[in-house]
Amino acid sequence: MKREDFIRCPYCESVNYSSDGEVYCRVCKNKIGDEPNRSLSISWALLITAIVLYVIANSYPILEITKFGHTTGNTIIDGVIALWEEGSYPISIIIFLASVFVPLLKFILIIYILINSTREIKGSKRVDQGKLYHITEVIGPWSMVDIFVVAILAAVVHMGSIKITAGIGATAFVLMVFFTMLSAMAIDERLIKEDKE
Repeated sequence: MKREDFIRCPYCESVNYSSDGEVYCRVCKNKIGDEPNRSLSISWALLITAIVLYVIANSYPILEITKFGHTTGNTIIDGVIALWEEGSYPISIIIFLASVFVPLLKFILIIYILINSTREIKGSKRVDQGKLYHITEVIGPWSMVDIFVVAILAAVVHMGSIKITAGIGATAFVLMVFFTMLSAMAIDERLIKEDKE
């Protein structure tokens, strides 16, 4: 028996032997045979939701600063540009990579895995989908750097004339990271083709 012959029950987490056709869990008796195809649909839906939230997060202010009664909002890109113009190049690059580039990279990797999970790729064009899947898991937390910056600024700055709050973009960004993680987790392990050569 190979590792691919065993599947996890999504209901009770028990390990079952996968045979052709319908598979029922040996412990809870729930049907799990059609799980891979259903997981694709769920993963696509969650990923599309994350992409929509990504657009919203980059369109609305992530940080709102109220100074002497006047409120200004900054989007992620506005913040990156402002930091760059002030000479804070390392911080600007880190926020750009973590908040703009990493989510886009994760979207691309998940889309690649989802598209190629149902078709066979042979020869030199074959990419180890298992490694790509693990890369998406490793780079995921780096997306939250921008939200941590907003949280730290809101907690640290307590001057009477200045008030810093998270904007609509921050909420959308947190939800985007959450839905991206759910999309990656929804992919059935049986669909990921790992290179065992």
